[in-house]
Amino acid sequence: MRTRVLLADDHAMLRQALRNVLEREHDIDVCAEANNGTDALRMARELRPDVVVMDISMPAMDGINATRRLLAGTPSMKVLALSTHAERHFIMQMLAAGARGYVTKTAGITEMLKAVRAIAEGQTYLCQEAANAMAEAVRGNAGSSAEALGRRERDVLALLAEGRTSQQIGEKLHIAAGTVDVHRRNIMRKLGLHTVAELTQYAIREGLISI
Repeated sequence: MRTRVLLADDHAMLRQALRNVLEREHDIDVCAEANNGTDALRMARELRPDVVVMDISMPAMDGINATRRLLAGTPSMKVLALSTHAERHFIMQMLAAGARGYVTKTAGITEMLKAVRAIAEGQTYLCQEAANAMAEAVRGNAGSSAEALGRRERDVLALLAEGRTSQQIGEKLHIAAGTVDVHRRNIMRKLGLHTVAELTQYAIREGLISI
């Protein structure tokens, strides 16, 4: 029995290349293509493919939200995340949304085919790059985790990374500017960072702010 696949990606050339690769296989059939998250959600609900290959960065609705909404209504649907991003927070967000696997766009054809087949059989699959990112996070090689910060510290860090001053952050969070400075020093100490630029890079890497 052939595995029916829905491709969701806003780059037409990539979708065509993926279709060509997948349809050369005797056990895979591409049943439809979507160029944004909204269409992917609608088509998946209508066509009920075995696997949805879901890009993360798409117009109208991103792949994370599309996956979350799709699986809220049809939890048996299988989603394979496809992305240019190999950062830990993107992988974790897609897996938390319900995706069964994660493959980067730099992965080879063999890895993509393995992923589609594994997902179709109900297994979980991470490409080598994604698996390495998760392994480094578990080993602690990626630096101190944002989870080590308190909720208020995370709020302050996100606003600092957006370029807000201590006064602006204090007004936003209804705390004194001096308290903001104390939080900033504590954040830097916990994370082992020394400048606002380093804090900004960290916040982006951890998904506390978007780029």
